[in-house]
Amino acid sequence: MVYKPPFKITSLILKLSGEISREIGILTGAKLNTSPIRLRKTNSIKTIHASLSIEGNTLNLGQITSLFEGKRVLGPKKDIMEVQNSINAYKNLQSYNYGSINSLLSAHGKLMESLIPLSGEWRRDGVGIFKGNQVAHIAPSAKRVPILMDQVFTFLKKDKETSWLLKACIFHYELEFIHPFSDGNGRIGRLWQQVILMKEDPIFEYISVEELIRDNQKKYYNVLSACDKEGESTKFIEFILEQILSTLRNYIQNTSSIINDVDSRLDHALLTLKNKWFSRKDYFLLQKNISSATASRDLSYGIQKGILVQEGEKNQAKYLFKISVV
Repeated sequence: MVYKPPFKITSLILKLSGEISREIGILTGAKLNTSPIRLRKTNSIKTIHASLSIEGNTLNLGQITSLFEGKRVLGPKKDIMEVQNSINAYKNLQSYNYGSINSLLSAHGKLMESLIPLSGEWRRDGVGIFKGNQVAHIAPSAKRVPILMDQVFTFLKKDKETSWLLKACIFHYELEFIHPFSDGNGRIGRLWQQVILMKEDPIFEYISVEELIRDNQKKYYNVLSACDKEGESTKFIEFILEQILSTLRNYIQNTSSIINDVDSRLDHALLTLKNKWFSRKDYFLLQKNISSATASRDLSYGIQKGILVQEGEKNQAKYLFKISVV
């Protein structure tokens, strides 16, 4: 029997999950007039800024953007190092294996390199989390960390009943509860939540849930504390789903939905069709208000520009994007 962390499926969780699926459907059908490369860069910067702000980092969006572009900035050495490490970690987002402990350790190593002695390694000592002068949480003993983390990863890989949407929330909570690292648990928990959400839908590579978590930081920690007392992650799942839903709605409202040229249509298709062969029909179904002939012209243009490669002819033709999103 597959281990399953304790949580309940409430009516609110069902409602939020359904609304999130609906918003993802709307977003998938929208014609976003923004290139995936630009989306990924913008999201990485916002995510890094929000996630590190929660941890007390003082650098602003402009400074983080400058560091992302390889420019020098003035600021506390530790804060600059945290941002540089996070940039390195988030640039490798697609390479992480959601179900691999070694992949998680590698990501933590990137996030915390030169910041703590045990970057990329489980903690070796007991740890208590304080709120003021009071102990808010006593994490499991260090010797239990490998066993507990193995259980959670087994759940990720083998549980077939729980959606990836819920798994992302559950894993985030379980990691914060186990507190497997001497430092950096919050930022690696939020990063891995995004990795798992990308299993739910690729659009989560380009959307920053961390911003709303930062804006609701007090509730974030209060819900974590409440779940510790209740011995289950139900309230945390509800909280994170609320942030995901709000993030999706804000994104849809603030993003242009007009695509009126071939380059924008190809950019939009790249969001969904990257790294896999697709037909003209697959491309056509992603676009609205264009004819079949226009779809054919778009694909021919992509081949001429070196954006696409083609195998087969006429109705049997398959296409592949040569551009990788970095």
